[in-house]
Amino acid sequence: MDSTVATNIYTKVSESARRLHAVDAAVTVAALWAVLTIVRAARRKLKTTQLRGPPNPSLLYGVGKATAESSDSGGLMYETWAQEYGVVYQVPSTLGQSKIVLADPRAIAHFYARETWTYVLTPLSKALFERGGESHRRQRKSLTPAFSNAAIRKLAPVFYDSVYKAKAAWDALIQAEGNDSVIIEVQSWMNHISLDSIGIAGFSHDFGSLDGEKTSVTEVFDAFGHSSSAVNVVLLLFSQVFPFITRIPTSRSKLIKRLNDTIGEISTVLLDRTRKEKELGIADDKGDHSIIGLLIKGESKDAELHLSHEEIMAQMKVLLLAGYETTSVSLTWALNQLARNPAVQTKLREELLLVAGDPTYEQLTSGLPYLDAVVHETLRMHPPLQEFTRVAAEDDVIPLSQPVRTKSGKVVDHISVAKGTLITISVACINRSAAIWGPDAKVWRPERWLEEDGIPKKAQEVQGHRHLLTFVDGPRTCLGKGFSVTELKTVLSVLVKNYEFGLRDGVETKLEIGRGILPRPKLVGEEGTKTPLRVRRFEA
Repeated sequence: MDSTVATNIYTKVSESARRLHAVDAAVTVAALWAVLTIVRAARRKLKTTQLRGPPNPSLLYGVGKATAESSDSGGLMYETWAQEYGVVYQVPSTLGQSKIVLADPRAIAHFYARETWTYVLTPLSKALFERGGESHRRQRKSLTPAFSNAAIRKLAPVFYDSVYKAKAAWDALIQAEGNDSVIIEVQSWMNHISLDSIGIAGFSHDFGSLDGEKTSVTEVFDAFGHSSSAVNVVLLLFSQVFPFITRIPTSRSKLIKRLNDTIGEISTVLLDRTRKEKELGIADDKGDHSIIGLLIKGESKDAELHLSHEEIMAQMKVLLLAGYETTSVSLTWALNQLARNPAVQTKLREELLLVAGDPTYEQLTSGLPYLDAVVHETLRMHPPLQEFTRVAAEDDVIPLSQPVRTKSGKVVDHISVAKGTLITISVACINRSAAIWGPDAKVWRPERWLEEDGIPKKAQEVQGHRHLLTFVDGPRTCLGKGFSVTELKTVLSVLVKNYEFGLRDGVETKLEIGRGILPRPKLVGEEGTKTPLRVRRFEA
């Protein structure tokens, strides 16, 4: 009995000791992490130019919650701060972090030129997109032929086919109404046009959304318009510090997982089908520059730029999302702006009516200047991606086009940035800044693109596509910008030539920002991201 008691006592003491060792180890790790964090923060502060900036409105969120919930994703707030503190400044971020904001064309050009190795994805971006630097470069290079001018020229009939399907449905709606006009919720129709176009043009797959087919991917896309909430905004802000928060099962994270799974299933089916067609000789891979064709080629072990199955799947998901969401958002904004500006709409229609039949690819590219102006003014005023943040992977010195005053009062023409520093660029701010685009920067005015001095010299310093940051710049400039611009022009050329667009409730109609996957326009009071317009068939 004494021996048993002694054994039990020994066992309990040993277990307690092990628990204490485990606690000690956890405390030690936590202490080391805290010390390391403090040391890194001290190093960043020591090696980074200390800039002026707005006071901290919240210890928890910094300025993040205010910019995220503003009507223009913080564009005007960032512009106001640039006017007060200079072309680069510092803003407080989540849980005591800070970010340097670039609002200077020269600084931004330097940033983009070094983006793939000096300014890289944040841990949060990696958790959301799972993309790496070297892997991304290989994938991008392998897909470049799919977005050449020659490849996009061949895709114009696909865009026309999609918009004419929508036209047939709209004509039927107007006829069924028995009046000369009908209220059409254009957001959902632009979604259908974009989804079917990217499906056929990129992956030889017809989602059939314009034919009324309901698929899992369309249902998930539509659900995002109903998933916005203050809780989601807060969780996203905190996930900037703790990326694992993105795995918490919220309504939005569940939708993201569902979307990821759905696109993954579709991608697998498309890849398997294309492989079988090639094996059977049904698909001729000579000169196949389609997106899915190039991805299949990259899968070969003999390929110059070999891609793993995981990389191929990741690219298909990103391209499907980008081809759908950004284009449908831009088309919806364009139609709303045309409805609000009937004189512009009439002028555009007059230009389009001078073309016999549908414009060719060459005419869409360079033969319709006012259409080009309408499209690029929409991309300037309403960039789908409003803001993004990167983290410095190494120390750097950023040059400025004009000097700024630091926190200590010193005037400098460059700033030092330490490894680990967060850098933010507000696309909405740069595209609509009065300091860059002039006093009418907030006005949607396509004529600026046609006037001799319509693009101010300061705007010409912005090195992105057509002096905009809508497609960003540098090594990560949007590969599909030609695809997107051509689709926008094709769809608008057909719709504006055949219909007149008006605001549903007249001049009193008000828009606000709805939160889909990206910010979208919506009519105030409408559920989700609906934007109904009055559509009337145009009779020449």
